[in-house]
Amino acid sequence: MKRTLLLLLALALLPALALAQTTDEPDRGTITKVGTTAAQFLKLGVGARAVGLGGSFVAQANDLSALYWNPAGLALLPGASAQLAYTDYLADIDYSFAAFGINLGSTGTIAVALLLLDSGDMAVRTAEKPEGTGEQFKVQDFAIQLAYGRALTDRFSIGGTLKYIQERIWHSSASTVAFDVGTLFTTPYERLRLGASMSNFGPKMQMSGRDILFSEDPVPNEQGNVEIVNAKFDMDEHPLPLLFRVGLAWDAVQTADHRIVLSTDAAHPNDNSEYLNLGAEYSFRDLIFLRGGYRNLFEEDGEESFTVGAGLNIRLERALRARLDYAYADFGRLEQTHWFTVDLSF
Repeated sequence: MKRTLLLLLALALLPALALAQTTDEPDRGTITKVGTTAAQFLKLGVGARAVGLGGSFVAQANDLSALYWNPAGLALLPGASAQLAYTDYLADIDYSFAAFGINLGSTGTIAVALLLLDSGDMAVRTAEKPEGTGEQFKVQDFAIQLAYGRALTDRFSIGGTLKYIQERIWHSSASTVAFDVGTLFTTPYERLRLGASMSNFGPKMQMSGRDILFSEDPVPNEQGNVEIVNAKFDMDEHPLPLLFRVGLAWDAVQTADHRIVLSTDAAHPNDNSEYLNLGAEYSFRDLIFLRGGYRNLFEEDGEESFTVGAGLNIRLERALRARLDYAYADFGRLEQTHWFTVDLSF
């Protein structure tokens, strides 16, 4: 009973905190506010395994990608782990993730990670020179994460992530600090797991830098006035993409050789309509994995849809394992993305 009450209290706290960071418009039901938040790279996802499951991972998170989906899952790491992930995202954008974590036993699990997005060089264009000025610029976003997860009982774990976020466009940047929090609960029905998480809770971001500075003659048609006045553009503050998730994972089939896990996540973002993720994973002897899913079901005007993936779990030495994962995600008119992840456990 105490464990159940603790779980309910934790789950009740998450939407209350999420509500505190919604924007000021009184009627959210008629406006999705797409594109009104900063740090959009925080919404892309992490890990080929999770993407192959359609992003339905909040109740399944048990590797280092849990830093993104649900930090409570870090408590399930068996020992020390390292994970590297790479995606050639839409429009030739490079998107990478690197993490390391270690389980300290009853003390809990600690992990650090770097999330990095790089647009590559692009031509600087102006109204006067639409074909380019000859200069190049790029967009570089990153998040440095420090996370902690701990099992409070054999069924219930909690976790949190503190992260420093920065967005940079040419010579201007914006930064802030945010945190994630999550819970993971194995129900009395052993094959059913429940997870919940809140991501990107923090203050707003505002761009600053030399790109917003300019010099202006306030009265160009008059003589004798101050000809040059240093000024800057008034930049708006934008909230982070706050996201609340709750999900279920069910071991539909579990034998010595075969396992089938079905999962689903419901998501409530502050800059879009609510949506549902669905996923299924088949594994043979914990060696070969096949996955499929569907992302952002019921999202208004979304392009994301089905995903597929596969994985291979290899024992390199007695205490060293490597898992190789791949995922394909369809983006409709925007074509597709390919996700690759290497996970080492030792």
